[in-house]
Amino acid sequence: MSTNADSAAPMHLSHTRERPASTQNGFFMLFLMLVLLIAIIVDFGWLAASAKTGNAAPAALLLVLLSLAFLFVLVGFYLLQPNQAAAILLFGDYKGTDRNNGLRWRLPWLSRTKISTRIHNITSEKIKVNDLRGNPVEIATNVVWRVTDTAQALFDVANYMEFVGIQIESAVRAIGARYAYDDIEHKEVTLRGDAEVVSEELERELQERVTRAGITIDECRLTHLAYAQEIAQAMLRRQQAEAVIAARQKIVIGAVSMVENALQLLSEKGVVELDDERKAAMVSNLMVVLCSEHSTQPVVNTGSLYQ
Repeated sequence: MSTNADSAAPMHLSHTRERPASTQNGFFMLFLMLVLLIAIIVDFGWLAASAKTGNAAPAALLLVLLSLAFLFVLVGFYLLQPNQAAAILLFGDYKGTDRNNGLRWRLPWLSRTKISTRIHNITSEKIKVNDLRGNPVEIATNVVWRVTDTAQALFDVANYMEFVGIQIESAVRAIGARYAYDDIEHKEVTLRGDAEVVSEELERELQERVTRAGITIDECRLTHLAYAQEIAQAMLRRQQAEAVIAARQKIVIGAVSMVENALQLLSEKGVVELDDERKAAMVSNLMVVLCSEHSTQPVVNTGSLYQ
């Protein structure tokens, strides 16, 4: 008796693998067809001569057989261009794939379905994705791919070209959600700062998705990356503010280091003896000079700090 667990078990689809088809060189069969054509012409002469003697039955029978053989050979021809293959079927049953270029021949009761194995190039539409921090961003990618298993491409998916397009969008959404658009501190992988890393991971993600269709991804690169229009201006102001803050932090850290070095050198060389109050005044003046965005104007003090 079946259980609910048995009924809920996933169904595993059987994958069709490509294998060589049993086909023949078309030029040999073309030579055979020419031989049959010559034989038919000769038999016509025999038939005409036999008709005068009243014994034309053997010649007529031979003519029928030669004509049938000629038609048998004629309907089996087909052409394959470079980087083109043909899946051979026997009443819907896959019998193999012919990848040999040029004039080919197969048995007349075998049907064929041609498929291109050339390199395809797809540039996706701009896809709106929420990044790791939930910000909407627009991403577009360029994908270079080709069919490597014709049997899987033709028989394991309904339309392999449409399948690739859908999987590209799905992979872009998956990868876009794993990373933030930008990180001002450069402590993590981001979409904008690590485009090569993101492109490589997108290529691996997409390859895993399309392998079942007999597709190989040769290259995958981001072609467009930007914040969505509704937040573009706000995020630009945020980036500018973060850049200003980061720059200020570096300026302050550098200024403190320079003041510290200045006080240390003055003390080591004995240029001047400074008490804590004078040191504080000097530090204040140096910090103003080093951190100010405008050029400073020197003021000469002719008196004392305490007057």
